[in-house]
Amino acid sequence: MKNSSLPFLWTTALLALAILLSIAIGSVFISPLEVWRALIGQTTNDTFRTILWNIRLPRTALIALVGAALAGSGAAYQGLFRNPLADPYLIGVASGAGLGAVLAMSIQWPYTVLGLLSVPAAAFLASLLTVSLVYLFARVGGNVPTTNLILAGVAVSSFAGSLTSFLMLRSTGEIRRAISWLLGGVSLAGWPAVLTLIPYLGLGLTVLILSGHSLNLLQFGDDQATQLGLDTRRAKIIVIIAASLVTAAAVSFAGIIGFIGLIVPHIVRIFWGADYRRIIPLSVLGGASALLLADILARVVIAPQELPVGIVTALAGAPFFLWVMRRAKGQGVW
Repeated sequence: MKNSSLPFLWTTALLALAILLSIAIGSVFISPLEVWRALIGQTTNDTFRTILWNIRLPRTALIALVGAALAGSGAAYQGLFRNPLADPYLIGVASGAGLGAVLAMSIQWPYTVLGLLSVPAAAFLASLLTVSLVYLFARVGGNVPTTNLILAGVAVSSFAGSLTSFLMLRSTGEIRRAISWLLGGVSLAGWPAVLTLIPYLGLGLTVLILSGHSLNLLQFGDDQATQLGLDTRRAKIIVIIAASLVTAAAVSFAGIIGFIGLIVPHIVRIFWGADYRRIIPLSVLGGASALLLADILARVVIAPQELPVGIVTALAGAPFFLWVMRRAKGQGVW
């Protein structure tokens, strides 16, 4: 019992530390003691209270939720395709979701909870179409080779990116919102965005976590998984829908952030094994921590200016991707 709970204790402790740092660090530093006083309503500093409740807490919650979504969906895609490079960013699902999000933004929905619901809904439909196209183009027989997956992802991602750019050039009143989304979506880091995101991620991530056993069986191949009693077609559809849902929701409010869905599941697998019943929940916790730490770096590297968090994840993720690709060279399955 102790050994099985230890990874969750470590990842939870890391997440708690990342949340504290995210709340404390910024253009105005708030000490942990002042953070605690503001949280329990005992601070006399109105400036700290306003910064904490109106800016830092919703931003921290949004970044943590997005990181959890990207890492959880990345782990699920890797298990589904049995491919170490199946990440929402690399296989084009994030770009497809981004296209759907910008399309919804161009309709000029009001900035209300109801209006915000339209953005992830459109992104979800676009992400489902994207992952279906990538899988269709990459599949060879019963396998999805790494080279085919990446090439199909690049092609579909480029096409979706071109359409996204076209929509942004054609838009008028919503162009600023679309640009903010493209650069990281921090302008949407308010409580309405967080509250809108929670139902999508709550449903999608719960389904993915419960699909851990099915993903374990899928690692043996469709035929053997069927012999073991798994309805492989149904299991794959459920995972694709859930992973696409959380990816779309994350992209809708934080833009296209790469490599979190690639890096975190690999680190989890290296340290704690290949059981997807553990990989997915640990990736969810680790993804939230990783993106929070990346966001902190984005704030302080060129302070007082702020980098888009996607730049930080790309700088860390690109070398990691090359290492994984080299490690997986010549392997068509996980």
